[in-house]
Amino acid sequence: MREELVKFVLENNLSPFNSGKSLIKNNSSSIYKTRDAKSIHTKVLSKISSKFVFSETGNIWNCFGVDCGLEEVKRRQEFFAGLKNMDGDFLKDLGRLRASWKPRYDVVVVTEDEGTFVRLNELGCGVVLLTNQNDVSDLERYDVVQVVDCEDFRGVLERLPQSVFLNSAEDAYLERFLEELSGWRENFAILNGVDVSVEVRECLDLLIDSFALLENKEGKIISEGEVEKVLEEINEDIGEKIKEMTISGEGLMKMLGEGKMPEGILKIVQGAIGRSGISEHVFNLGVPVTIDYKELEAQIRLQSATEFTDVAERVKRNAAKLKGIPEILRKLEAEILVEDFCNGVAEWMDVESEVGSRESVVGGQGEKDEERKIKFEKKFPVFGEDLYLEDCLNMFLDKAQPISFILDSGAKCSILTGANSGGKTTLLEHVLQNISLFRIGLPVVGEFKCPIFDEVYYFAKTKGSTSKGAFETLLSQLSKVGESRWLEGEKASRGKILILADELEAVTEPGVAGKIIGATAEYFIGKGCFVILATHLGAEIAKALPEGARVDGIEASGLDEDFNLIVNHNPVLGRLASSTPELIVERMTKANGGEYFGFLFDKMKKK
Repeated sequence: MREELVKFVLENNLSPFNSGKSLIKNNSSSIYKTRDAKSIHTKVLSKISSKFVFSETGNIWNCFGVDCGLEEVKRRQEFFAGLKNMDGDFLKDLGRLRASWKPRYDVVVVTEDEGTFVRLNELGCGVVLLTNQNDVSDLERYDVVQVVDCEDFRGVLERLPQSVFLNSAEDAYLERFLEELSGWRENFAILNGVDVSVEVRECLDLLIDSFALLENKEGKIISEGEVEKVLEEINEDIGEKIKEMTISGEGLMKMLGEGKMPEGILKIVQGAIGRSGISEHVFNLGVPVTIDYKELEAQIRLQSATEFTDVAERVKRNAAKLKGIPEILRKLEAEILVEDFCNGVAEWMDVESEVGSRESVVGGQGEKDEERKIKFEKKFPVFGEDLYLEDCLNMFLDKAQPISFILDSGAKCSILTGANSGGKTTLLEHVLQNISLFRIGLPVVGEFKCPIFDEVYYFAKTKGSTSKGAFETLLSQLSKVGESRWLEGEKASRGKILILADELEAVTEPGVAGKIIGATAEYFIGKGCFVILATHLGAEIAKALPEGARVDGIEASGLDEDFNLIVNHNPVLGRLASSTPELIVERMTKANGGEYFGFLFDKMKKK
């Protein structure tokens, strides 16, 4: 599956060195049919993506659409199960690519063919279309002249020592590939020094020989200024040596009359020049020694042409290898992104979850002191005809309470009741969270079994004031649930549907809300859907509970010593949650005292 991820990265031009995250249009369909459901799925992906180093890595999730079958889910689980949590800190050290090498010589590419000339102009170096002899004469000022498709001027160009003849336009200015490669120098050193995947290592191995070309420094070309500096040293050396010798009158007269040096002085001069490392031909022998500037210029030109041509020929010999550099580098970038993805997901899967207390405080400063210090491992969900959670932990909560819940053939609908902030909404979103992890192919904390839902609807709690428009909008959305599947009486059992709704009563009047919720539950139960409806109207609905539905409660079990509500977030199946207003009145009576609270509390107890 890793190959598929690499292919996706390459096709979408993703790179660890891109600034920001690219926008990729996802054309795949989704089982999530409401904006609220999609929002939870996005939240799940963002949570796991927090372990990624590069922004672009998150785009790889586009390869893991949730609209897939059981076999694909199993294939993904096998892939994720095989990931190892390697130390990916080195990825943070990889820097942006900046070319650090350019040829020391000027390159011009020449041709007689107009079509070739057009192609060569895209290379980023000088290009000349030869049309006459003057064009050829102008080439002498370049260090390297690369020749492509030249027949008429071939003889003249062969006499230029800096000419390099190429087989095709594709071989022109191969130095551009070395320039691109040089941007990887530091990153290459980092990657070579750490433990990386086999795939990344293969890319690095393919580049080793090309990096060796970068390290082959061009030979030193001596300059006029350097020769003048050396000349001073040569004459100082000669002066010191002459002071130590005795010159005969005959020798002195010969120097002055004939301009010839005695044998001894000549040896001193030649020895000093020899020790300088510079050719004797660029000097005029005498005392003092002087520079033959015409000869020096010729030497520099010849040396430059020879040295630069040698480098250019070496580049030419490695043409096939150099032309493969861009493809290898693109593959390396893709493998690095996939490496980041695999390391990040593996790190997320390895994190142990710490469980909090079975009951937690609502309205207080934190959880109870009696915390259960139990570590839970992540397990891969499995397919099942029922929706089943056992001791599952919510990935968005610290020290979350284990939650168990089930919908089966006996009760496909839960009327979920409970106190404010008790966890009804959290349970709905926890179910969605686990479905996302299941379909992506990732593990959850706890035991989770689930059908392969074809459609999932989540209607989150309405925020703000209610209105006629909001109520009509909700009814319109509910009317479209599964409509394409139920033509001619087809039930959702052939394509399973899950509906989650949070406080539908918020968008209508209290007097009729209970009837609407009960009727909604009955309708979708009849269609074979799985349904969880979180509501504060459990008592009203329970009076006429539809067949196949069950009332569940998330209860407040009492008050702590600070008069904060203690809530068991784990729903009690088949039981209406006890009334929390009594507990709230009791808390306020004990906390505030006063005649009003005392009177109210007494009345509620008598009831």
